[in-house]
Amino acid sequence: MAKTLIILVLLFDGTLIQEKYNLSRPIEVHECLSMANEHRNEISHYREFDDPIRNGWYLNDGRGTIQGFICE
Repeated sequence: MAKTLIILVLLFDGTLIQEKYNLSRPIEVHECLSMANEHRNEISHYREFDDPIRNGWYLNDGRGTIQGFICE
């Protein structure tokens, strides 16, 4: 059961931060991962470049990129 969703964000200045969201109730991990995908789609957009190393989920607010998420 997961109680927290953590989004890993790499800021453009090189800082890696963990944005923690406490869930209103414990949920199954697969539900948490599905919620994380939905949240990622709301707060970011996927960009592709000629240089594939730059491809990724870029935050809509311009702070950086999403590197992944953890359900714990």
